[in-house]
Amino acid sequence: MNTPDLSPQRILIVEDEAKIAALLADYLQAAGYETQVLGDGAQALPLLRQSPPALLVLDLMLPGLDGLSLCRELRQFSALPVLMVSARVDELDRLLGLELGADDYLCKPFSPREAVARVRALLRRAQGRLPGLVAPGPQAMEGGYAVDEAGQRLFWQGQALQLTPLEFRLLRLLLRHPGRVFSRAQLLEQLHEDFRDVSDRVIDSHVKNIRRKLAQLSPPQEPVSAVYGVGYRLDL
Repeated sequence: MNTPDLSPQRILIVEDEAKIAALLADYLQAAGYETQVLGDGAQALPLLRQSPPALLVLDLMLPGLDGLSLCRELRQFSALPVLMVSARVDELDRLLGLELGADDYLCKPFSPREAVARVRALLRRAQGRLPGLVAPGPQAMEGGYAVDEAGQRLFWQGQALQLTPLEFRLLRLLLRHPGRVFSRAQLLEQLHEDFRDVSDRVIDSHVKNIRRKLAQLSPPQEPVSAVYGVGYRLDL
């Protein structure tokens, strides 16, 4: 009989401001997580390849390799959750981080308790299955798609889509309601119900990423359609 792995989840903090990194590490450890801190983006990349954590807390401005570039590189080989933090509060910076694959964005100065709450929320969404449960196989859907709820994965014609946790939830929602138009506000409510400061333009960034990843699998048509002035729908 296999014994479930009850070791604490490891959070990698890539932050060059030592006081902020230490504060985050203290609060995350108090919440039951194992933490590892790096202050250089270039040092983080090989570690993410060789020994990936459960979640990455990533500063935008870093020496060696900045946070946006690191996130872009990470998304070439991993869909692990990313919480990006930065003192730059401009919406364009925030949208760019999300477009490159970050799952949430926290502006400095922030409450360490809020950071822990967001880490918990991202891990909860990314968790594949509970220990001891037998996961069902992927569920077939229309249009050649299949959803693996346990593994938080989506397939088209047997090919896996490399989606972030939020992209998975967005495409899964659209697949469950083909032909229905969702406004950006409705989609945002489904994806970010516990986030308070997210613009509905974030949905456009997620849809753009999903379209790009679907195009790599060469489906016969673009399934996610924009409805001018309203939002998006999925056509099968």
